[in-house]
Amino acid sequence: MQQRNVIILGSTGSIGTQAMDVIGGAVLADGTPRFTVTALSAGGGNLELLAEQAVLTRALAVGTATDDAGPLRALIASRAAAAGAEGYAPEIVSGPDASTAIAAWGADGPDAADVVLNGITGSIGLAPTLAALGTTAILALANKESLIVGGALVKDAASPGQLVPVDSEHSALAQALRAGTAGEVDKLVITASGGPFRGRSRAELAAVTPEQALKHPTWDMGPMVTTNSATLVNKGLEVIEAHLLFDVPLDRIEAVVHPQSVVHSMVQFTDGSTIAQASPPDMRLPIALGLGWPDRVPGAAQPCDWTKATKWTFEPLDNVAFPAVELAKEAARRGSTCPAVYNAANEESVHAFHGGRIGFLDIVDTIAEVLSEHSPVSRLTLESVLEAEEWARRRTNELLSAKTDVPARPEPESSL
Repeated sequence: MQQRNVIILGSTGSIGTQAMDVIGGAVLADGTPRFTVTALSAGGGNLELLAEQAVLTRALAVGTATDDAGPLRALIASRAAAAGAEGYAPEIVSGPDASTAIAAWGADGPDAADVVLNGITGSIGLAPTLAALGTTAILALANKESLIVGGALVKDAASPGQLVPVDSEHSALAQALRAGTAGEVDKLVITASGGPFRGRSRAELAAVTPEQALKHPTWDMGPMVTTNSATLVNKGLEVIEAHLLFDVPLDRIEAVVHPQSVVHSMVQFTDGSTIAQASPPDMRLPIALGLGWPDRVPGAAQPCDWTKATKWTFEPLDNVAFPAVELAKEAARRGSTCPAVYNAANEESVHAFHGGRIGFLDIVDTIAEVLSEHSPVSRLTLESVLEAEEWARRRTNELLSAKTDVPARPEPESSL
């Protein structure tokens, strides 16, 4: 094992902060740090934390989506002085394209990244993903949306072995797939916790609140991903991601409910054997594996305690109450820009739900309506993906405004 240079995109978010924990505790056999953070980026919503991370890691470059770099520069200078590092002054990149620039930062120099961790939430991570894949670095991908909306663009840009999944389910699948050859794989089984509304009927879901949707029983995630877990849109996105990552047909990818969230996914082989990856629900494990791939990072997370009695249960998915997974498969079968439309319509609908404009069931119902109106393009390009997303966001807000008589929210600004 050798020391690796790491770039973290979305460093102040859930994935980014847990990655900082992993990096802070990872050492080589001689006691030297296993990972060195060379660059960071974040959306600008928590400049204080970004400055703290920069000074802690002595990152050489720091990116923020805010247009004015002055506040971040001042915070870094203040924190550096307090830490006895008055001379520390990293290169600062600001503006909506900061993460894209940071993703490829130093690619041709001595400080080039060995690993880029994309922990951005949402499809705004697509351009940074493509930028990272334009380098020789491994891309540890927690930003599933960029692969889903980019599809063939991302796959074609990736060199063999360059794309490593960080989602707990896909990390589990990647580990289990080591047990056999591609020709021996019968089925991928993706587990779902079922979210906070597991077992409820569609009628019972009509009155649930945003506060209830954010109370996930096992995982600590940001509001978008947590809401997606409540609707099972997240599981639909993960089915598309697994299809793209592992080249397994959609009809051989199954989602099952596993409330304990200990078995993160399974691979069923043609001889009847099923290989499962199990660990307590802790994202630091798949993050560490993504950073160290194909090697493991000792002590990244606590293992299961096999001395204690426990019970694991598995249940079929209720596709009537939670139709998001089947809808995602439909989008993936249609291909082209349809997954991008599915994701964009969901993001806008989730914002509307948390803004009190629509009910919980309206989220997936609106995705279905927007998707039914979309005509996919014949040739997928970055421009066509962005255009499809813009159309889907606009059409979603038009439909929601017509339903609620509430003005559509403004077009979202690009952020990290």
